Amino acid sequence: MKYAPPATVVFACVHNAGRSQIAAAFFNSIADPARARALSAGTRPAAHVHPEVFTAMQEVGLDLSGARPPKLTPELAAEASLLVTMGCGESCPVIPGVPIEDWPLPDPKGQALDAVRSIREDIRGRVADLVRRHSWLR
Repeated sequence: MKYAPPATVVFACVHNAGRSQIAAAFFNSIADPARARALSAGTRPAAHVHPEVFTAMQEVGLDLSGARPPKLTPELAAEASLLVTMGCGESCPVIPGVPIEDWPLPDPKGQALDAVRSIREDIRGRVADLVRRHSWLR
């Protein structure tokens, strides 16, 4: 019997230093890796994850210390089964032939920790819903 490879969800925003990093971390912590995995990338990636995002994710037991924001390249995009864009407006990427969901979310960069926590929880709920809708739960 031949098995289908796992789906690849690409979470993308401009700098890949906040929203998309949060989403990919939550996704990979709850999705069955045999069914789906998440990558994150940015159209103009930052040098590192925003410190306030790093702190907010540590609070929920997810360590982003090894995360390095990559550029959304055609090669990375070619792996996508689904693209989730996050409030990047006009600079949101388009991958021909790949379904897109847009989650209009505020940028956590430079925001107070309480605001970042609120964004984190919004993303956590959206990711849980996405994983459930596609039957990717562990």
